[in-house]
Amino acid sequence: MMTALKKNPVRISRLDRMLITSVLLLSSIFPVELFSSTTPAPMGHDGQYSGKQGQVLVIKVSGEEQATEVKGTFLKRTIPFFKEFRSGEPSGYLGLLGIDMQDEPGTYELAVEVKQGEQAKQLSFNVLVAKEKFTIEHLKLPKDKVDLDEKALIRWKTEQEQVREALTENSRLKLWHSNFVEPVSGKRTGIFGSVRIMNGQARNPHNGEDIGAPMGADVVATNDGIVRITVDHIFSGKGVFVDHGLGFYTMYFHLSEILVKDGDLVTAGQTIGKVGATGRATGPHLHWGVKLNGARVNPYALLDLPFKNGSTSPTTATIPTPETTPISQPVPVRE
Repeated sequence: MMTALKKNPVRISRLDRMLITSVLLLSSIFPVELFSSTTPAPMGHDGQYSGKQGQVLVIKVSGEEQATEVKGTFLKRTIPFFKEFRSGEPSGYLGLLGIDMQDEPGTYELAVEVKQGEQAKQLSFNVLVAKEKFTIEHLKLPKDKVDLDEKALIRWKTEQEQVREALTENSRLKLWHSNFVEPVSGKRTGIFGSVRIMNGQARNPHNGEDIGAPMGADVVATNDGIVRITVDHIFSGKGVFVDHGLGFYTMYFHLSEILVKDGDLVTAGQTIGKVGATGRATGPHLHWGVKLNGARVNPYALLDLPFKNGSTSPTTATIPTPETTPISQPVPVRE
């Protein structure tokens, strides 16, 4: 004989009824998910870029035609963006991101802020920094060109401060145009990023490219800009710093003659000096350097930037590979 199961009624208190009624009423007025949690978007949700130490990345932000300002931050360095118009293509903003020669390999965030009037939105890109196989160079120099006495050391420190102050006045306008040019034709005699062993002592990595050329050969500006400062320094000799705008500088050292002055506007291909051997040099050559928003990058990366022939696709600039011995073991650097 089967016994009927008794159903115990669920008793809901008056207070519970009031709470349920209130929740239903609020959800009908405010169509939101009351129990949902807002999870922050993951780092790099807007895309990913990669490059090696010393390279230049072109970052593109599309679909922001109405934006009034776009700027990014990468490893505490500010990356300004500029508006780019191309026939037959949607307009957008481009930014040049330099990977410093000594940025540690790894994945880092490029945070980009897009402003439109009082409103702003945040974009996030992953940037994978890969290790570059830099080279070793052995140089023999006169002792006074390597080890500075107290007087020379004071002069060097003063010169460094002079340059730092001058480079704080960078133009907020984009002054350069499409094609970059090599400042002088010749053989690469000093390689960007190489560890320099001077008289048997390891020194800081070489932060530019040395191009061997005949004494007195023309040195030209690699693109349009303004001469920010001309110098005659203990190491770099006679030199010219050109500001191309938006934190982008090129440097030309060891000149025998400077043909421009501070504040001059220059154009791509314009002669700004003559090849020499002033400063710390063993023979006539040009030291060509680049700083991009504080990052020391390979000058040859400029020649391969994708502004040629109307192309603006984001890319990594390629750099010619020097025929020198790669570093197999870490070399201590003496300041």
